[in-house]
Amino acid sequence: MTDLATQPGVIPYVDNHDGPRRLLTIDISLHHHAKVFAPLASIDGRQYVVSWGSVTFEIPADRNVHVSVYLQTNYSGNSSVATPFASIVLAPYPGPVRLATQFTNAEGTLLPVG
Repeated sequence: MTDLATQPGVIPYVDNHDGPRRLLTIDISLHHHAKVFAPLASIDGRQYVVSWGSVTFEIPADRNVHVSVYLQTNYSGNSSVATPFASIVLAPYPGPVRLATQFTNAEGTLLPVG
């Protein structure tokens, strides 16, 4: 485990990677249908059930990292509900990065903050 992963609230990078690492914080804004959705984040294909608000991950700093966020629903009403999602590939970079979600219906974006 690296020093970054020992910080309170940081989800460690669990796949095999011996290179440098950095912090990624994702701000997952409360969706207008929050009662029927639960947010999930994915780092390089590994999924994490997370909560609304900010969540911090340790990620590789020396290679591309695929990040996605989607909103899972168990809605079983009469009408169909789209599952909103957003995805981005982060390029190598030595410093921390912060992203914010923005969802509109079934489409979403992950935008850099700061």
